[in-house]
Formats: sequence, C-alpha cells, structure tokens
Amino acid sequence: MYAKFFKRIIDFCLSLFALIVLSPVLIVLIVLGAIGMKGNPFFTQLRPGKNEKIFKLIKFRTMTNAKDRDGNLLPDEKRLTKYGKFLRSTSLDELPELLNILKGDMAIVGPRPLLVEYLPYYTEEEKHRHDVRPGLTGLAQVNGRNAIASWEERFEYDLEYIKNCSLKLDISILFKTVYKVIKKSDILVGNEILAGRLDTTRGEKTHANIDS
Repeated sequence: MYAKFFKRIIDFCLSLFALIVLSPVLIVLIVLGAIGMKGNPFFTQLRPGKNEKIFKLIKFRTMTNAKDRDGNLLPDEKRLTKYGKFLRSTSLDELPELLNILKGDMAIVGPRPLLVEYLPYYTEEEKHRHDVRPGLTGLAQVNGRNAIASWEERFEYDLEYIKNCSLKLDISILFKTVYKVIKKSDILVGNEILAGRLDTTRGEKTHANIDS
C-alpha cells in the first residue's frame, strides 16, 4: 500500500515543501551558476524512469562547455570548475531534481536513474530496477555512494530496495543520506557516478562518467 499509493503523495508534499523552503538557496545557485558557467546554469539529460519511460533529468551544471581548437569538448577534469567541485561535494547540484520529483518523474528514495544507453544491457532481473520511480537517493548511495565501482553490487542494492520498500526503510535511507552529505563521505569529486556500461567492442564492463 505504501509503495503504490502513499509514497507518491509523500514525495509530492516533501518536494514541494523543500522547493519553497530552499527557494532562496536555489535562486542564489542559479545566479552563481549562470555567472560561473557563463550561461545556462542547468544540465539536463534523458534518463529512464519507472517502466523505462524516458524523462529529462535536471541538475545544476558543474562543468563548462570549454572546447579545444577543433571544437571538441575538453576532458572532464579540465571543464570541472572549483564551483562545480563545491556543488558536487555538497550534493547541491542535485537540488533541481526536486522538480523531477514534483512532476512524478522521480521519487525521493529509489534506484538512481542511469543513462538511457545502458537499457539494452540489463539482465531480466536488473530490469526490475525500473519497476519503481528512480530516486534522488537510494540504498546503494548510503552503502558506498559514488565509491561503489561494481555494476553488480550497485544493482544488488537497488533490487534489495525494491523488494523491501517501506516507509521505515525510506526514512532510514534519508537520515543516512543527510549524514553522508554533511560528512562528505564516499564522494569522488570529478568522477561523480561510476556506473558500469557494457563495452560492446570488448565484451566487458567498464566505467563511464555521467556528467555533471
């Protein structure tokens, strides 16, 4: 009953409340981001949501669009600014996702949404991570966060959450998330999300950054 009905109501109310309370912070970050990034302070990217429905995830931009002489984007480490590092280390870059939660694309707690290009490589069991709305935080994030380098380990936590989803578990994950953000633990700045992807040319799983 909680997962099917009450969870969405709670997510809507909490995200709306958070947007109202944090609106001064959001306004400041929008202004600073526009100045620091010399333009649009937001980063958007298509991600798969519940039942693999594609939605546009929104975050604060942490990297510039600096390019080389040939017009190619510079490496991530050269485009990641000090301001961007600060946003990532404090998780403030995630705040705009409250809009995704309000719209119903995401939940406060759930499996983190990965890239659309990964969809063909999920096993039948792994596909169940899309039985629920993706989350701003999740069980994997409070059990290693960005330090988890294994695709399988991350998915095990995601599937464990789906099987045991409850109000008690969500509250526990939220408190642990706040603690980790305050302590800035398990954060790899500049390598924000290590998500395995299948390298079809080599037939093995490697790692790729999910921008900004």
